[in-house]
Amino acid sequence: MERELNTIPAPQGDPDDQAFFLDLLLRDAPPVEYERPVLRARAEGADPDVVAALENAKLTALRVRSVLRDRQRRESELSALFETANDLAGMRSLDRVLQAIVERARHLLNCDVSYLTLSDPEAGGTYMRVTSGSVSASFQRLRLASGKGLGGLVATTALPYVTANYFADPRFEHTENIDHAVREEGLVAILGVPLKMNGRDVGVLFAANRSERPFAHSEVALLSSLATHAAIAIDSANLIDDTRRALDELHTVNERLQRHTASVERSAAAHDRLADLVLRGGGVREVAAAIAEVLGGSVLIHDQTSDVSVSATPEGTVVEDRHHGGAGPLPEEELVEAVRTALSSGRAVRAGEAWVASATAGSESLGTLVLHGAALDETDQRVLERAAMVTALLLLIRRSVSETEHRVRGDLLNELLEVPARDPESLRQRAAPLHADLDAPYVLVVAEAPGADPARLRSAATHVAETTGGLAGHRSGRLVLALPGEDPAEAGRRVVGELSAAANGPVTAGLAGPTDGPGSFLSAFAEASRCLQTLRALGRDGDVATTDDLGFPGLLLSQDRDVPGFVSATLGPLLEYDAKRGTLLVETLGAYFAAGGNLSRAKDDLHIHVNTVAQRLERIGQLIGTDWQRPDRALELQLALHLHGLLGQGVDLLGEQGGG
Repeated sequence: MERELNTIPAPQGDPDDQAFFLDLLLRDAPPVEYERPVLRARAEGADPDVVAALENAKLTALRVRSVLRDRQRRESELSALFETANDLAGMRSLDRVLQAIVERARHLLNCDVSYLTLSDPEAGGTYMRVTSGSVSASFQRLRLASGKGLGGLVATTALPYVTANYFADPRFEHTENIDHAVREEGLVAILGVPLKMNGRDVGVLFAANRSERPFAHSEVALLSSLATHAAIAIDSANLIDDTRRALDELHTVNERLQRHTASVERSAAAHDRLADLVLRGGGVREVAAAIAEVLGGSVLIHDQTSDVSVSATPEGTVVEDRHHGGAGPLPEEELVEAVRTALSSGRAVRAGEAWVASATAGSESLGTLVLHGAALDETDQRVLERAAMVTALLLLIRRSVSETEHRVRGDLLNELLEVPARDPESLRQRAAPLHADLDAPYVLVVAEAPGADPARLRSAATHVAETTGGLAGHRSGRLVLALPGEDPAEAGRRVVGELSAAANGPVTAGLAGPTDGPGSFLSAFAEASRCLQTLRALGRDGDVATTDDLGFPGLLLSQDRDVPGFVSATLGPLLEYDAKRGTLLVETLGAYFAAGGNLSRAKDDLHIHVNTVAQRLERIGQLIGTDWQRPDRALELQLALHLHGLLGQGVDLLGEQGGG
């Protein structure tokens, strides 16, 4: 400043005029006010030397004013640079640093747009990293090839370049994509300076205007200084990011180590739990509960040998479900594929969000383990695979024990059904170890399901017998069950329900009972077999019935042949109505059938009006059901009417009933 002022010649002229110019300098008056003394002297006709002296003083004062303003501008720029350096030093995020740089550049140079590109070592050239004041999306995504455009020239030469009119400047190579983006943004004047970090060029900092502007040398120097500070800040932010990443990696490694330690501990705990289960004679339920607790997910173990699924949750809830229709969260197709892969590889397999392991013995799959809701590492996968091995071992042990017990129970049932029957006392002694009381009432069920898998049916029948304390076997290709109880209908519904699910189709069953001691099993079996044969002959596949349910066929099949009971069950409502009201509904029904369903002939036989016959028949429909004229119902009604007449005559019916 002093050196600049010393180069200005001392003003000549009247001291009062010099004081006037000094006052203007102190007030930072606009340049036009410096003309007043000169204009006043000329107007007053002052001597030309005086006017010349005033003109010289005016020029000197304006030069001083220019020097002072340049000084103020430099101080302002230096202050802004210091503030920028201070602000950048306090920032830890690279994105924030870059945004602050372009915002400050735009403010310091008072330009329309500022932006910053960074070098791309892999793809080459530079790419737009951050902008301020930009309104064009294509400009904000711009990439500059090496040596292309003004930015490519700056990046290649590592020197600052400025152009007052970008499109008219031939010093750099224009490309279509760069010119299009610059034109869309509306830029005309552009100044670019290199960003250098540790002696290497890392990018370019730009200031641009949407009108022609010859950037001054001082503005180039200012933007270069800002780029220097920016490079330092970028380097610091990168170091902080590197440090943060290193800490994150260290934290990740520590977490992995902790998880590995925890998984090893879980593996050891699981091994101890599973070994203890085998030694204590535990089953699939206990395995499911242990795995759910150790691995922290929901476990489903499907026992393919008995078609039973056991599910367990980490909270300790264990549920057993027969004929489970899937694997919880897995679709059937995905489960089948996962089981196939697990069976062939012998390892746990990822299926969606679940893990699947196969419990195998040799090449035979005994069961499937599905774990859902747990993230497994390699150690946890080995735990699941070990659980599958233990499950297979337990299923083999259970199958061996079960097969032995099933054989014993089946042999006992076969002996109860043999002709001639074994000694009752010997049978009771054989049943005692099986906790079967042959003197208690039993219901006999004989069932078949043509086309179904015999092994699955036998397994389902055995399960029913196990859960009810009954006996199960098979004779002549049919399943035979003897279940404790006195209600054949209830036992039949349960058996058919279980077997139908296993057969995935209809099951037909004949029922008989209850029994009365070991000697009555054979006769009950024969009656249940006859019921089954009748159902098949009548085309009632998928049905279940006793002799009482079969009506007239049941009357013929039943050993008791309860004729009065059949008549009462068939004509009871009509007989009761006639007895209470003195009507002739039974007689009218008999006459109607005798007339072949002809109302006119029936009214002649009854000697009543045809309308009376119709009214009586309507009443009959109200009492016994409107379907009484259906062929099968009509046959039973005609037989019951005939037997009712014979009972009234005291005739011996079917060799067993006397008149009543």
